[in-house]
Amino acid sequence: MQAEMTEQLGYEKSDQEVKPAGNRRNGKSKKTLRSDQGPLDIEVPRDRAGEFEPAIVPKHQREFKGFDDKILSMYSRGMTTREIAGYLKDIYGTDVSPELISRATDSVKEILDEWRSRTLEPFYPVLFLDALVANVKDGAHIVKKSIYLALAIRLDGQKELLGLWIDQSEGAKFWLGILNELRNRGVQDILIAAVDGLTGFPEAINAVFPKTEVQLCIVHMVRNSLKFVPYKDRKVVAADLKAIYLSPDEESAALALDSFAQKWDGKYPMIARSWRTRWPEVIPFLKFPTVIRKVVYTTNAIESVNYSIRKITRNRQSFPTTDAAVKLVFMALQNISKRWTMPLRDWGAALNQFAIIYGPRVPL
Repeated sequence: MQAEMTEQLGYEKSDQEVKPAGNRRNGKSKKTLRSDQGPLDIEVPRDRAGEFEPAIVPKHQREFKGFDDKILSMYSRGMTTREIAGYLKDIYGTDVSPELISRATDSVKEILDEWRSRTLEPFYPVLFLDALVANVKDGAHIVKKSIYLALAIRLDGQKELLGLWIDQSEGAKFWLGILNELRNRGVQDILIAAVDGLTGFPEAINAVFPKTEVQLCIVHMVRNSLKFVPYKDRKVVAADLKAIYLSPDEESAALALDSFAQKWDGKYPMIARSWRTRWPEVIPFLKFPTVIRKVVYTTNAIESVNYSIRKITRNRQSFPTTDAAVKLVFMALQNISKRWTMPLRDWGAALNQFAIIYGPRVPL
């Protein structure tokens, strides 16, 4: 409102030198609004001529609905409760306690519970599973907890987050519980599950969805392989690994892996060994044409979600509770998913390929 007054009068409140003749500032008056969070005291600037009509809170307005929405919007973009309180003080000239803001954000719990228990579609062509780590206060200690996410590609090519979970650490046993929950919520079949290299992951998936093909993220495989390689050889090794996963088919990929092993086993024997150990989960995407390979060979779709969440959570060294972590991540996910307005590129061609390869498993 002070900014509105400045625009109307043509000079800043702090300008003590030349002021235009005529109308001037004339102090301020107090006003109490009814808001979502109870009475809200504000200060309305006045002018001598009585001409000032604030747009943000008009003269005779006694209610300020949507206050919760403003708090939730700021919170979901990563602002802490104290930062929000300071911002509201600057904008509205009113004191809002961090406790009041916490109560406002608690209103999303009911929405979160409903979202987490909603019925899911029976069929998803592709499912990405991944986790990120957050610091959460547990008594007198700060512990690392894994936030699990399940991102699916629907039959129409649109992305859909199926769920959000949190646990002490990432493990195949916990993922098994998540997969069972997805089945209980209505999922009957998944063609391909793209995952990182967590031990026991493929077994957990196939225990619940036995027909689902498990595709290890090639980006994770390459990244893990380069851990064994010093900087001077990293670029050459990465180029030789590319010959494996860009092969036209499984047979060519196996030959490329043999060539890689002959060249590098003397210096880095763990790389070819790790690829051979996980070979059944490395090669499924090789039977697909390029249009489908781009969809399933990496978990980049969900990694980009994780990146967006980390941008929001980095303001916090730790969360006070597990509920606080879940609440913020859920609100962030709601903002992120608003950008998903279009199906994946070339999805129509990919779906036709799925229908040919998997036959009646793909609903018409």
